[in-house]
Amino acid sequence: MRGAIFDLDGTIVDNMPVHVEAFAIFVGRHGLPPLTLDDRKRLDGRRNRDIFPDLFGRPLGEDELKAFADEKEALYRSLSEGRLSPVRGLVHLLDRLDAHAIPVAVATSAPPDNVGHTLSELGLAARLSCIVRSDQVPRGKPFPDVFLAAAHRLGVTPGDCVAFEDAPAGVIAARDAGMKTVAIANSFDPDVFRSPAVAADWVFGDFEDYLAGPGHWLLAGSA
Repeated sequence: MRGAIFDLDGTIVDNMPVHVEAFAIFVGRHGLPPLTLDDRKRLDGRRNRDIFPDLFGRPLGEDELKAFADEKEALYRSLSEGRLSPVRGLVHLLDRLDAHAIPVAVATSAPPDNVGHTLSELGLAARLSCIVRSDQVPRGKPFPDVFLAAAHRLGVTPGDCVAFEDAPAGVIAARDAGMKTVAIANSFDPDVFRSPAVAADWVFGDFEDYLAGPGHWLLAGSA
């Protein structure tokens, strides 16, 4: 491993239940059906500009798209205040990466205000300062653009990076970027990530489990 790239929502922070709450309020306000698990498998990890036309079942203009996204994300930030903490083992892993001088980036589909809010709530804004968002690249997840851009920012070949994700679309994106993939299965059943369509290299419940397994030798091989 020469570089580590982390998704944000659901990966370094178990905040997907808060996003589910926000979406439940949003769809209720707009007379849309509740999101199912199949909906989440399809939509989690994607950009808002890809999610909201799917939810409404029609194309959306830029003004309408921005209004819907702003409404839902404001709900998320309000609901999540004071409720967020790092996934177990994350800080331990970041310490180990620092000790081995392995650079770290965040590759996320979250909008700018959410990124700042979430990292601030976690107390990690200064530590996770290399951030690439999906709205900064041509295509969002499940396309590999954001992971390729993150590797470029780190100055590391994609094949020398390990990507950490919690959503099928994100694992597919990192895999197609040529990276090794670690699925953190706190949003979906582990079998989702072991399916041929997703095919994560490793699946763990959190970062402590990862460090006890392949993380140990991947880090050792980086020294």
